Amino acid sequence: MRQIEKQVSKDKESATYQRLTWDALKKSINGLVNKVSSLNIVNIIPELFQENIVRGKGLLCQSLMKSQRSSPNFSNVYCALIAVVNTKIPEIGELICTRLIAQWKKAYLRNQKTLLITTTTFIAHMINQLVCDEMVALRILALLLEKPTDDSVEVAVNFVKEAGVSLQKLAPKPFSGVFTVFRAILHEGKIDKRVQYLIEDLFLIRQKRFEDFPAVIEELDLVEEEDQITHDSISLDDEFGDEELQTSLNLFHVDPDYTQHEEDYDSIRKEILGDSDSSSGSSDDSSDSSDSSDSDDEGQAPTSGGTMKIEDATDMDVTHFKRTIYLTIMSSLDFEECAHKLLKSGVSDEMQPELVKMIIECCAQERSYRRFYGLLGQRFAMLKPTYRDLFAHLAFPEQYESCHLYETNKLRNVATFFAHLLHTDAIPWTVFQYLRLNERDTNSSKRIFIKILFTDIAEYLGIEKLKARLEDEDMSIYFQYLFPRSNPKDTRFSINYFTSIRLGALTVPLREYLKEAKNKPKAESSSSSSSSSS
Repeated sequence: MRQIEKQVSKDKESATYQRLTWDALKKSINGLVNKVSSLNIVNIIPELFQENIVRGKGLLCQSLMKSQRSSPNFSNVYCALIAVVNTKIPEIGELICTRLIAQWKKAYLRNQKTLLITTTTFIAHMINQLVCDEMVALRILALLLEKPTDDSVEVAVNFVKEAGVSLQKLAPKPFSGVFTVFRAILHEGKIDKRVQYLIEDLFLIRQKRFEDFPAVIEELDLVEEEDQITHDSISLDDEFGDEELQTSLNLFHVDPDYTQHEEDYDSIRKEILGDSDSSSGSSDDSSDSSDSSDSDDEGQAPTSGGTMKIEDATDMDVTHFKRTIYLTIMSSLDFEECAHKLLKSGVSDEMQPELVKMIIECCAQERSYRRFYGLLGQRFAMLKPTYRDLFAHLAFPEQYESCHLYETNKLRNVATFFAHLLHTDAIPWTVFQYLRLNERDTNSSKRIFIKILFTDIAEYLGIEKLKARLEDEDMSIYFQYLFPRSNPKDTRFSINYFTSIRLGALTVPLREYLKEAKNKPKAESSSSSSSSSS
């Protein structure tokens, strides 16, 4: 097996090696897109440029569009990421603009309202970031308001809210004409009352100069206006086939000039991020003539050879480590061999959290859940308390809080993975303290996660054993948010939820508590009435 691995790594032109690097690139791009936010986007961008996004531009566009569909609230974040990439590699910005407009046309013709709203929101923020031309926005509004219906007007109102500041600045006269059309629709009164209220609210928002809907928030204003490249050649009237959408870029193809193309991207990467070798060389030359005390103050103490110790802030070691883990997992026959290889490779304390995250990411990317990952995670969790704590108190709450970013299949894989760790006692059941089961703190994704988690544990342990574990008095403090008793509304929600997933037997103590709580006021009232009569 080792000989095969060595052979594959040596022959970089082989289809097997290119396939492995393609899969690693795909997982890395998906991982970076899924975890990007307004707080960490500045750190994510250099990591993204470390990957060969010229080779994976189809994957990047596909990942961004999928993530935006599942999390429309992050549209401005994704567009800020695209805006930065667009200044360095405009082909990617042009490709995603083309695909977005094609997706919008398809949703419009098929009357897919949900997809139409999310795509319209994405295009609005692309216009705010000056990646897409404002004429596309005006053409969209013209189509939506040409034959106004409840749905088309609602979509138009949302679009104007998101892109209003930019359109008012870039095309003031046509934008005023849009509000004239809105006023005419309102006066006709043919649309639903709810939609009429939406239009009235829009006029109030315009009166306040869209102060609650800024074009670009401060954290995402990463590109100077004069540096941005706007793709004004793409029109809503264009016909988009497979050639224009470049759908073949989403799939793996053997590249006969793979090595040359990798070298070409290396030069692009160095141009974008800077060549650390050349910069370190120049800093060494300057340090010889500068005062030594300055270097000491900056924490760059000269070594015996007179050179400075420079720390790599590009996280290349993390990227390389993740790639090594992925290739090891993919080339292992069973979990025991994989665990042995990973341990033998020597995982440092700093890289242990990355190992845990990478195992879960690889599990999430599979088409269906593989028990291999559960057994691998179990082996590491039982091997060292450090790994157990990382799975329980780092990975579990992190995955639960970000599960809304996953598709249903990925969500199922991750939940099943943690269900395996729980029913085998690889991680402690204290992790249930992170699950708050009520209407306020959950969304559809979190409820699906909890459902898969409990149904899988019940399948392995049996309902009686699971019930006994959950009724353990010593552990009750960790289950108090799953079976809440502080608020009757939350109590009923928990009972109804577990009943709907066919685990109503777990809520018997909760039902009894609710009955007692109802009977207490009656008993108090009867006792007070008897005392008053006496």
